[in-house]
Amino acid sequence: MKKALITGITGQDGSYLAELLLQKGYEVHGIIRRGSTFNTSRIDHLYKDPHVNDVNLFLHYGDLADSVQMVKLLYELKPDEIYNLGAQSHVRVSFDIPEYTGDVVGLAAVRMLEAIREANLVGKVRYYQASSSEMFGKVHEVPQTETTPFHPRSPYACAKVFAYWLTVNYRESYGLHASNGILFNHESPRRGETFVTRKITRAATRIKLGLQDALYLGNLDARRDWGYAKEYVEVMWKMLQQDNPDDYVCATNETHTIREFCQEAFGLLDLDWEKYVKYDARYERPAEVELLIGDPAKLKKNIGWEPKVKFKELVKIMVDADLALAKREQATAAVFAEQNLDNDGVVA
Repeated sequence: MKKALITGITGQDGSYLAELLLQKGYEVHGIIRRGSTFNTSRIDHLYKDPHVNDVNLFLHYGDLADSVQMVKLLYELKPDEIYNLGAQSHVRVSFDIPEYTGDVVGLAAVRMLEAIREANLVGKVRYYQASSSEMFGKVHEVPQTETTPFHPRSPYACAKVFAYWLTVNYRESYGLHASNGILFNHESPRRGETFVTRKITRAATRIKLGLQDALYLGNLDARRDWGYAKEYVEVMWKMLQQDNPDDYVCATNETHTIREFCQEAFGLLDLDWEKYVKYDARYERPAEVELLIGDPAKLKKNIGWEPKVKFKELVKIMVDADLALAKREQATAAVFAEQNLDNDGVVA
């Protein structure tokens, strides 16, 4: 039985990847931070998944800022594959906390790569580094490929560039089977609600049910290449199954504006988005990335993967899931209100 370690297992990508690996018969280990609250909601269902007989899922306390713990974990687990997905991944927030972002996005990759060497796992483990289309930033060519120069436009993107080149360096210097997946924006119903796509689908469905009045956004003209996260984690796994490590762009080769995303999401609910979406300068980035569109030709040629879910279907998947969530929210609110009314109809 193969053994995999996932950092960021409680996030969108980590949860989908854990599902995939469990279904393939892996023993899956994940690192979670010890905090005042637990955020395992995206993986809680795995313990009840009928498609996974004996759930070989194990969680370990750890932190990407703690190099000693990383070494200890690798010594103990000796995984066959490591997927480094953990990060402070919100681009706008990275401007507010650049030092922290650099630590847990950039230096964390150094800690993990060095932990692999300290645990004597070079030649025994395969390593996946979650790289990002944000590294292209102020793009030098359209579409972006594996050879497009990087021009990062945020602390998050700068940290990702550092982690990318460290991964290449350890591959070339020590012979580590290490690959970078340059994933363009990928979304799903599990996307965090502070990210723009999920903000839109959550707001649109809540507005439809009268639970919210408006949605406040920043730059509506930014263009992104949006894919489906559940499909993209398959790319991560496929990359580590190759005999030779390499770096790949994972994208749909389509680009759409945030304005288009609003139009599509609200339109699915028979709403005019322009009546509800308001501008708020607080959501603007100090340095904007105006256009991202990736060419996955190398990925298709070498690995045989190409995306199936495109823009309109992705938006529908997210709207349908968030509409169901909004209906549950509405029902809960109704029950709560009823329980707090006395017999005279006065709030208790």
